[in-house]
Amino acid sequence: MIHKNQILSRQNSPSIVYDLYYNQNNTKKPLVIFCHGYKGFKDWGSWNLVAKAFSKSDCFFVKFNFSYNGGTIDNPIDFPDLEAFAENNYTKELTDLKNIIDFLLHKKHSFSNEIDTTNITLIGHSRGGGIVSIMASEDKRITKLITLASVSDYGNRFGTEAERLQWKKDGVKTVLNGRTKQQMPHNYQFYEDFRSNQDRLNIELAVRQLEIPYLIIHAENDKAVSFSDALDLHKWSPSSKLLNIENSNHVFNATHPWEKEDLPMALNQVVEASLRFVKA
Repeated sequence: MIHKNQILSRQNSPSIVYDLYYNQNNTKKPLVIFCHGYKGFKDWGSWNLVAKAFSKSDCFFVKFNFSYNGGTIDNPIDFPDLEAFAENNYTKELTDLKNIIDFLLHKKHSFSNEIDTTNITLIGHSRGGGIVSIMASEDKRITKLITLASVSDYGNRFGTEAERLQWKKDGVKTVLNGRTKQQMPHNYQFYEDFRSNQDRLNIELAVRQLEIPYLIIHAENDKAVSFSDALDLHKWSPSSKLLNIENSNHVFNATHPWEKEDLPMALNQVVEASLRFVKA
């Protein structure tokens, strides 16, 4: 059963577009919620194949677009709404994730009998890895955590003091999207929000507080987020498991668009390891 581009409407906040993948057999399944990363979206590359692999293994798999990721309800792929992208920040993404969790665990859905509410795994890629780590430390309903190529520190990704001062002066800074060739804007509110919520957005603190099984997956040759980030996460959570994916990159050798029927070998390794962890 695949339900694509469903809409979660919210009061005073933009709607969230999400997908559900599951086998409809009236059997309670592990709930797996996936969060995309920076300049990402739920349909990027081979994430749809990843979702199908989880559902075939009898998981209830959910992926969604963060509400300010630059996509729209009519076009959830790529970034037609750069004004929204400019207003995104980490706390908005945490709110999005919490709203998705709350929605899924509501008892009046047609699919409620398909979800084991005592078995909930969060998976986050790159920047999304930080989001799921923080949420897992805050929300006791989460029972397992998986991070893929995750950052270990949000604070060190805002540039130098001189760059931040220029950003404040200009009110906005842009980052080139090499694939779409768009100049992706970030309003200064992004940094202001981080400063106002530094304790909550401290990934190290969140990971040190984890009391649930945690799997860290990272490519040793990742050029976008250093493997040292994975080593830090593992150090802060000594009971975690660390899996190094060899001969791979930040997206485990996937590309967008992904037009093949099979996952790249590295990402397939990620999926298989994740499924063993979820099902353990």
